[in-house]
Amino acid sequence: MRRANVHLKSLCFLLFYGMMAWNPLMAQQEVRPDGIQFTRKAVRRFLFDKELSIPLSALHPNEIIGMPVMYPTAHRNADHATIQTSGHRLSLQSEKRSTTAIWFGGFNPFATYIIELDSCKGNGEIGFEFSDVDQKNQCIITTVFDDQHMVDTRIRIVKDSITIVEKSIALKAGEKNSIKGKIILQMLGSGLVLYLQNNDLPKPVAQCEISEYLDLRKVDCINTFQSRLFVSLEKGKVALEKIESSLSSGTGLADIRAITYENGDPLLDKGRLWYTMTIRGRGLPHPMQGVFSMSPSVFDIKMEGVIVFDRQDGLLRNEVASHVYFDRKDSIWRGLTTGFSAFANKKEKKQLLTIESKKDPRFGFSIMRATPFGMVGDYEDPHILFDAKAKKWRMLTCTNENGYKAIMLESDNWNKGYTKIAGPVASKRSWYTEDGSSAMG
Repeated sequence: MRRANVHLKSLCFLLFYGMMAWNPLMAQQEVRPDGIQFTRKAVRRFLFDKELSIPLSALHPNEIIGMPVMYPTAHRNADHATIQTSGHRLSLQSEKRSTTAIWFGGFNPFATYIIELDSCKGNGEIGFEFSDVDQKNQCIITTVFDDQHMVDTRIRIVKDSITIVEKSIALKAGEKNSIKGKIILQMLGSGLVLYLQNNDLPKPVAQCEISEYLDLRKVDCINTFQSRLFVSLEKGKVALEKIESSLSSGTGLADIRAITYENGDPLLDKGRLWYTMTIRGRGLPHPMQGVFSMSPSVFDIKMEGVIVFDRQDGLLRNEVASHVYFDRKDSIWRGLTTGFSAFANKKEKKQLLTIESKKDPRFGFSIMRATPFGMVGDYEDPHILFDAKAKKWRMLTCTNENGYKAIMLESDNWNKGYTKIAGPVASKRSWYTEDGSSAMG
C-alpha cells in the first residue's frame, strides 16, 4: 500500500498523466518527468458517496406492489411479526419473540449494504443475512438495539448446518450508539466493517475476519447465496426507509494508476482518462480494486466499476494497486496486480500477478484472470510498458529493501522472465508546501 514516504521517482510517470489531466497545455510541452512541478487543483474525500455508487439491488417501500412476489419473506419462529408498508417506510412489529428474513437481492462479498433506519422501539436485532436457499450455510451480521440505542454488534456463521461461530464483533464492548440513520455494512471479501451514520461521518462500530470460518469469496457462495434483511424482535418495532446494496467508493481512495495502451500512452476513451484506484475499507487484505474515469479538463471523477481476480482456485480475490493496459496488437486487456489477498491466508505468499481479460474490465463488476509469474516477495505497485525501440517489456515496481524503493526490470515477454536492470533508487520524500506546490528533501 502507498506509504507516507512515497518515492517520487517510482511514481513520476503516473503523476505526469495526472498532471496532463489537470492541464492540457502540458501535452504540448516536452518536459522531463524529474522536471515537473505539481500544483494541487482540487481535493475530495469520498465516503460511501452516493453519486459514485454502482447499484446492485434495493428495497424501496414506496415501490412495493405485491410484497410476496417482489420481496419474499421467511418467518423463523412460531410467532410472526406484522409487516406493513406505508409511503416511504417499511415496518415490522411483534408483541412476542419473532425472527423475520426479507429477501432483497443476490449476494456479492465485495458490496456495500445499507439500511436507512427510521426508528427502533423495544428490544431486538436488525441487520443482514447472507445464506444459501436451504440456510445450510449462513452469515448473519446484526446490530443489537435497546430502543434507539445500539448496544452490541454480533455475527453468526453456520457452515454445513452447524453453527461454528456466534459472537460479538463490536469494536468497543458496552458502548452505546444512537441507531437512527444508516447502518452501513462494507463487505471486503475476507472481512467486513460495520458503520453507523446519522448526520455525521460514518462511525466504525464493528469489524470481523470471515474467511477463517466461511470463505465468502468462493465462487460457489457468490453464485448460490442471497441477501436478506434480518430482524429479530422481543416485543418491539422497527421502521426503515430503504435497503440498498451497491459497489461503493468506500472510505477513501489510494494507489492511482493510469490505464494505458501497451506502449504506456494513457487511455483516452469517450473523452475521458481512465484510472484504477484502491477502494479503502480496512487494512490489508481488505481493500478492493476500483476503476474510475475523469475528463482531462475538469474534476468530475466517476466510479465506473470494480475488478476482482480469479486464480482458478475457486476464489475471487480483491487484489489492488493494479496497472491495466489495452494491448492493441492482440486486442486484449492485460496488466499486473499486487497479491495482497495473500494476507487473508497464512499459507499464501505475497507476490505480483499477471492479469488478463478479453472483456473490457472497466465497467460494472469484472473478473480478470490472474496468474503467478515468479515474482514472490514484498513487491508492490507494478507498472509495465513495451519499449518498441528496444523490443523489451519494462516493469517499474517497488521492493521493500529497508523501505519501499523503486526498481526497474525488463523481459522479452510481458508475463514472464523479468530481470532487474536498475535500482533500488535512493530514498526520497516529497510533501506539499503552503501554496500547494511540491517540494523534495
